[in-house]
Amino acid sequence: MLSIQFIKENTLVVIEGLTKKHVKDAELLVNNAIDIDTRRRETQKELDDTNAEANNNAKQIGALMQQGQKDAAEGLKKATADLKAKARQLSELLQNYEDELKEVLVKLPNLPHTSVPVGRSAEDNLVVAEWGSVPDLYEGAQPHWDLIKKYDIVDFDLGNKITGAGFPVYKNKGARLQRAMINYFLDSAVAAGYIEMQPPILINEDSGFGTGNLPDKEGQMYHAVVDNYFLIPTAEVPITNIYRDTIQKESDLPIKNVAYTPCFRREAGSWGADVRGLNRLHQFDKVEIVQIAKPEDSYQLLEGMVAHVRSLLESLGLPCRILKLCGGDMSFTSALTYDFEVYSAAQKRWLEVSSVSNFETFQANRLKLRYKKDNQTHLLHTLNGSALALPRILAAILENNQAVDGIYLPKVLVPYAGFEKIG
Repeated sequence: MLSIQFIKENTLVVIEGLTKKHVKDAELLVNNAIDIDTRRRETQKELDDTNAEANNNAKQIGALMQQGQKDAAEGLKKATADLKAKARQLSELLQNYEDELKEVLVKLPNLPHTSVPVGRSAEDNLVVAEWGSVPDLYEGAQPHWDLIKKYDIVDFDLGNKITGAGFPVYKNKGARLQRAMINYFLDSAVAAGYIEMQPPILINEDSGFGTGNLPDKEGQMYHAVVDNYFLIPTAEVPITNIYRDTIQKESDLPIKNVAYTPCFRREAGSWGADVRGLNRLHQFDKVEIVQIAKPEDSYQLLEGMVAHVRSLLESLGLPCRILKLCGGDMSFTSALTYDFEVYSAAQKRWLEVSSVSNFETFQANRLKLRYKKDNQTHLLHTLNGSALALPRILAAILENNQAVDGIYLPKVLVPYAGFEKIG
């Protein structure tokens, strides 16, 4: 969340940043926030002055009574009672202004980093790296939604029977391959210095607010209404909230965590070529890396996270590219995001498999996540990335590695899976 102090001190920068993210009426929203804060501060001053005058009267009343000036003391009592009534009204007005200001501020997205490209949609994203060669598949090669039926490794009909559309059942070597990828991705992160965590997959409202998922994404999350809990969209949310309302030691930074969780997405799109099969699900598995860092270190660490994700994709032998997202295609909370896409040879298109982002102080301000330096507290930067999300990785492995006699696993996964080939 942007602070009102930052907005007031950097008004033009804020308006330009919000405009780059295509926020409607950015200037009006910013000026409205400043106006509310001005009225809030004026009310706060009037309340402080009123309370000070009432306190001063209280002291004088005692002195007047001691001097025998009862009438004067009674008059001052009445004036003090009026001041206290006024203070109660001002206190209510102040709370209204504070609530109104918070309501405005929580609706403002994070500002994009200066390096973020100008653009409105995915077509305007900037390709910053590309590697690997697209495999030359045999005639009759199939997309993964046909392959999973052919080899009986993922069953959408069973998932639909048990739950509904978008909840697949992984079977036989499909289930074992899922487990192999999870363990490989976790081990790779641990080897890179991340501490493994296993968080809850249900969160409360405070956790959703802390990472910017609430009030922005209520419709995208499954809501357990009776307990007012939400199923997590990614492990980023519970992991980052571990550090909510804390002051970290500078010597402990950066904090590096990794977690595997199932993830849930209520809004998974409509049926069609772009969302068919494993391309877009309501429930999916993902390994997530999270870092909490000092502001001056965060962008170097972001590049390290990008390199880590790239190393995973290179080891899987998948043709990939990295995109720097433009302002119009970025998330509400992100300051800078790199998307990773793998090329699906059977579908003949790019599939997003990871996003790696720096949120700067946007989440930390909501989380009250700070560190102490030179006897002062400062907000930290939060970062996260998919390393990796499994469904589209599985789809790409199945499609790109298919041969007439079966599907061959990437060599790095064979020790984890316990087999070399499906079929």
